Amino acid sequence: MLSFNSVFTLAQEGNGIGEVVFLIVYIGLIGLVLAGVWKTLVKAGQPGWACIVPFYNAIVLLRIADKPAWWLILMFIPFVNIIVSIIVFISIAEHFGKGAGFGLGLAFLGFIFFPILGFGDAQYQS
Repeated sequence: MLSFNSVFTLAQEGNGIGEVVFLIVYIGLIGLVLAGVWKTLVKAGQPGWACIVPFYNAIVLLRIADKPAWWLILMFIPFVNIIVSIIVFISIAEHFGKGAGFGLGLAFLGFIFFPILGFGDAQYQS
């Protein structure tokens, strides 16, 4: 993994420009996803900063999906966590007036679907 010092060194030397561009695009994509999840949480009446706090973000997503908080334990069990996550994302999509297909999109292509949900016109229905 590249450190910021090595990125600046690569940029100054003219070598590895592809790596620098990749890093910039990667950081931009992470920022877009974080902004989309942040806006989604705010739409649901939850604190947006919760998306950057480990474990608490899962509890907030469970709260939005109307699932019990103890489901967080299920997210630590291999293979069960995949099924539980899919159920939670489908439930979140349904609370925003979207279908199960959109929930599967949140589960598998969250970097595309969370910004759509956060910045789109969907409203949270509790």
